[in-house]
Amino acid sequence: MITIIICTYNREKYIYNVLKNLAQNDFPPNLYEIVLINNNSTDKTEAQCMAFQHDYPQVVFRYFIEIKQGLSFARNRGIKEAKGEMLVFLDDDSFVNSNYLNNLDNYLKEYPDMAAFGGEISPRFETGKTPPWLSKWSYSWVSAISLGNTVTLFTGNKYPIGANMGFKKEYFEKYGFFNTALGRSKKNLMGGEEKDIFNRCDRIIEKIYYLPLLKVEHVIPENRTTKEYIKKLGEGIGMSEKLRTLNISKSCYLKRIFSEIIKWIASFVLLFGFVIKLELQKGTVLLLFRWNVTKGLVVSG
Repeated sequence: MITIIICTYNREKYIYNVLKNLAQNDFPPNLYEIVLINNNSTDKTEAQCMAFQHDYPQVVFRYFIEIKQGLSFARNRGIKEAKGEMLVFLDDDSFVNSNYLNNLDNYLKEYPDMAAFGGEISPRFETGKTPPWLSKWSYSWVSAISLGNTVTLFTGNKYPIGANMGFKKEYFEKYGFFNTALGRSKKNLMGGEEKDIFNRCDRIIEKIYYLPLLKVEHVIPENRTTKEYIKKLGEGIGMSEKLRTLNISKSCYLKRIFSEIIKWIASFVLLFGFVIKLELQKGTVLLLFRWNVTKGLVVSG
């Protein structure tokens, strides 16, 4: 069985249609379940979930409230409640393609050695316009990823993004759950919990696949395209990287500081290239982001 885990916080605007979109996949309802973890929403999220349960009784839909605040707490609750062998994590504002579940089922049969996976994520900008600062180097800031049309392995520093990723349930039995000191909670933009859990395994032993036919569109509201958001995102990433690496060792943190210096050099090189192309905004936003990552990494308590 496949378990789809969706953790939600104040997403009454999207959650019904996210669930409906999944239910409309042409896939036997007895072969999957949806586990919804409501992380203390204060809006009408619960009512929207109950409306979905009423409208789609053929879908195995199990609803839980997790009172410990934070995405990692909610994800860990989803893992504990899941009955499937493959656990899929989708964001509460992510919309799967119509063949998502069939494609996943086929991939599971074709790649039985799969320990985890990530799929393609495309941004769906609510304004209908792509922000002028967006480039391949800032694509991940809107939780987007595309590694082409061929099945491949995540290697090196590459790993799936949480809006569209999955694990064999036994992965968590081997490597533990999500680190609850990391990850988003309400409006903070801490991260690092996904990087942390993927870095716990040996990439030679555990195969983490990129599966291109598992496509998701991820809603990006206008407030996630502003400079203020980019500042907060950068600082949140820096803070989580400091916490994550210090949790391993002081030498790991120092290596991360050194890699930050390399990233600064790369950012200036990219800026130069964008200046030549007369795309200054795409270059300057990289420096804005880098400055705030460094601030979070070095200055934060």
